[in-house]
Amino acid sequence: MSERKVLQKYYPPDFDPSAIGRSRAPQKPGPKVQTVRLMAPFSMKCTTCGEYIYRGRKFNARKETPADERYLSLQIYRFYIRCTRCSAEITFRTDPKNQDYAVERGAKRNTDPWKRGAGDRDEEETDEQRLDRLEREMAEAAGDDSYSKLERNAMEELEAKTADAKREMAVADALDEIRSRNARIARKVAEEDGDIEGVLANIERGGVSKEEQERLRQEREDEEAARRAFAFVRTQEALEEEIVEEEDDNVTTTTEPNGKLNNGSGGNSSSGTTESSAVAATVAETKKTTTTTTTTDMPPPSFKRQVKKKKDHAALLGIKKKPSLV
Repeated sequence: MSERKVLQKYYPPDFDPSAIGRSRAPQKPGPKVQTVRLMAPFSMKCTTCGEYIYRGRKFNARKETPADERYLSLQIYRFYIRCTRCSAEITFRTDPKNQDYAVERGAKRNTDPWKRGAGDRDEEETDEQRLDRLEREMAEAAGDDSYSKLERNAMEELEAKTADAKREMAVADALDEIRSRNARIARKVAEEDGDIEGVLANIERGGVSKEEQERLRQEREDEEAARRAFAFVRTQEALEEEIVEEEDDNVTTTTEPNGKLNNGSGGNSSSGTTESSAVAATVAETKKTTTTTTTTDMPPPSFKRQVKKKKDHAALLGIKKKPSLV
């Protein structure tokens, strides 16, 4: 009984390893062929027996690499499989142009509804499409580059249309900028001349954008607020000047040697006292009125920290607190 793991091998006494030479078989002519395991890339029907082969069926196939078949420097591979029923040979190859596979012999590809418009579409083609395809194939077979010139002309037309569209967009942007600048200049001229009605009419006609209208409205509100503030300050200054003038005209008092006050007119002290008291009362009323008008309804904010008194929730619930022993 032999060992499961052969650790020692028998070499006869007359064994000469140099007598064994490497024998290389001659290279087979033709394309390179490999045996691979693949799945059917599409559903097909065998033309010999009518057997349907669904997509994803696994086969032991022969992969052939033809050296002279390429598309845009991409290698085209050919596969050979056999029908599962009659063992007829089926051949298909890769199609890099359409990013798909193409059946060559032995089967017919089933219709794929999700691939309409690609691959075998003779039944769905219109007459114009069929004529275009035939003309293109004939031009390619004859080596005529007229069809390529037509395609090149189509690309040139598309590029020209794109350039025209860009040019139109640039012209429209320039026109908008010119219109906005003209409207801004007209508004400035109208403001300098004092023609506010003309500016408003221009706005109503739509000569100014919404942003300009909003900015103009804010400027008008700011100007109105500034005018009111300056008018109020001028009123306050005029009122204070009147009060000071009344005090200078009516309240002119002098001090006698005996220490009594006397007015500038030289009258008795009783009349001077009466007039001074009247003026003082007038000044006090004026100051009170000014203070009343200048004060606001809301009191000034206070940032002083206010400590809230804690509520005795135990007393609200009727719980008596025990006196502390300390």
